[in-house]
Amino acid sequence: MADFVHDPRAALDRLLADKGIDYARLSQVIGRNPAYIQQYIKRGSPRRLAEQDRARIAAYLGVSEAMLGGPVQRVATPARGRGPGMVLVPKLAIGASAGAGASVDGEPVEGEVAFDSKWLRDLGADPRALSIIRVEGDSMAPTLDDGDDILVDGGDAAARLRDGIYVLRMDDVLMVKRIARAPGQGRISVISDNPHYRSWGDLPMAAIQLIGRVVWTGRRVR
Repeated sequence: MADFVHDPRAALDRLLADKGIDYARLSQVIGRNPAYIQQYIKRGSPRRLAEQDRARIAAYLGVSEAMLGGPVQRVATPARGRGPGMVLVPKLAIGASAGAGASVDGEPVEGEVAFDSKWLRDLGADPRALSIIRVEGDSMAPTLDDGDDILVDGGDAAARLRDGIYVLRMDDVLMVKRIARAPGQGRISVISDNPHYRSWGDLPMAAIQLIGRVVWTGRRVR
């Protein structure tokens, strides 16, 4: 595989062939349209994978992001007061329930927060696919309040779906909601913990795009 390190498209193509995974399946894993990965590998569009997509693919395939064109690691070295074994997680300048057109990939980073790598492993989170975003609104109160910071694992989305709280996109709106599997294959419920807000009782998976699972929340003391 070393011959492919400097060509992320070739590396990904070889990995998929070795693991027997087709382009459409991987596109689905990262919440993209079925032709997305094929277009990336065969046509060079997009020119490079978005950071969140790259992290999810690396986690799903069990390889380093460096093989897919990313940095070698995001683990901080002991400098500027940071201890060894600390992971820097980007805090994105965006909020869930931010409204139409809100994205995650390519959003500006407004800071970084250091977490202990062992603590993250104990959470079951993939350090390469983590980001922090802000909760906007009270549709998930009392579980999550307006202004809470949530730690989102982008490597834990559709491929490992189970009941829990997720950041997702539905009807072009980025939101944080509780997901529960509904009766019937590929059916889910999208739930607001606050009963004053709408929930959706029985939807096909295709109706939403899962961004990642919420694995931790930080809250300001008021």
